[in-house]
Amino acid sequence: MESSRGYRRPAIAGSGTIACGLAACATQVGEVRLLARSDASAWRAEERAQGEARKLEGGLAERIKVTTDPAALADCDVVVEAIAEQAEAKAELLSILARSCPDADLASTTSSLRLSELGERCGIAERFFGLHVFNPVAKMELIELCLPDPVGNGLAERARDWCRELGKTAIEVPDQPGFVVNRLLFPFLFEAVRMMESTGMQAADVDACMRLGAGHPMGPLKLLDFVGLDVAAAIGDSLHADSGRSSDEVPGRVRDLVAAGRLGRKSGVGFYDYG
Repeated sequence: MESSRGYRRPAIAGSGTIACGLAACATQVGEVRLLARSDASAWRAEERAQGEARKLEGGLAERIKVTTDPAALADCDVVVEAIAEQAEAKAELLSILARSCPDADLASTTSSLRLSELGERCGIAERFFGLHVFNPVAKMELIELCLPDPVGNGLAERARDWCRELGKTAIEVPDQPGFVVNRLLFPFLFEAVRMMESTGMQAADVDACMRLGAGHPMGPLKLLDFVGLDVAAAIGDSLHADSGRSSDEVPGRVRDLVAAGRLGRKSGVGFYDYG
């Protein structure tokens, strides 16, 4: 491997799908720590992340070290927050990480929040950047890398090098809610819901049109189920608050499904039944 100024002691703060996938990918470079909220979530995250690491060429499950203590990350050189898309929760965790890891660069996998506002709120603007990875992390090549203006010397180079070592293509994107992919993608996904509502078409038929006619690997309604309808609603709310565009408004059908606990694939039912 060519010489690198990337990170050597990374940590991922979170225990969900994105956090575990990113931790697994990081084992291709070296040891990685995974911060979970509780002993129960730590056990589940360790099992999941190590399982994913075993499937990766160059991944080593034993390189994942799980903890529930933020102080255990004190010597890390980067900590990536990867929890639910909720501004208050992210700000609270990032503030804890800022105190526990005073010398580390800090990042967020947010897909819908403005980085500069979050960084200023937590007092970490000069060492804070966006690292938006996509699910499934092991298979998706892109990282949307957001580097707000205040970031300090060397951070951009370290972040770019680490993305390259993870085997990803990092594309620098503007600091706007949704970055590029979600800003373009979610109006399309929501329009598919509105079309289904207005025409009475079945979800499978709408999806088949886009798969067979546009060459999409997955139809828009199944993709919403895969993302999680609660996550999709949070992203839509953030996009609409920023843009005011009617195309960013969360469709009523999505809100109804979320209220009924039909969150998509992760709950076993959404637009489709996965039972």
